Amino acid sequence: MFNNIIESYINKLSLYDINNFAIKNNIYLNKDELEFVYSYIKNNYKTILNNKGNINLEQYKTKFSEENFVKINNLFNEYYKKYKNYL
Repeated sequence: MFNNIIESYINKLSLYDINNFAIKNNIYLNKDELEFVYSYIKNNYKTILNNKGNINLEQYKTKFSEENFVKINNLFNEYYKKYKNYL
């Protein structure tokens, strides 16, 4: 059930949505970072959902500024801990 809700949300997801979410979490993405996040989510959300806790963000470290990577990694871990039981 949750996967259907998530899939529906992902299908409607826009660059604007990602940027607003990032800003609300004090993450200011440049154009390349924003496009990478958007593309990654759109293309890999099923993998993320199916590999609960096995996502290694370190391999994408070079895609972000050092400051943004730390913030993104912390935010990912925070949300994973909060919602892992629903995935």
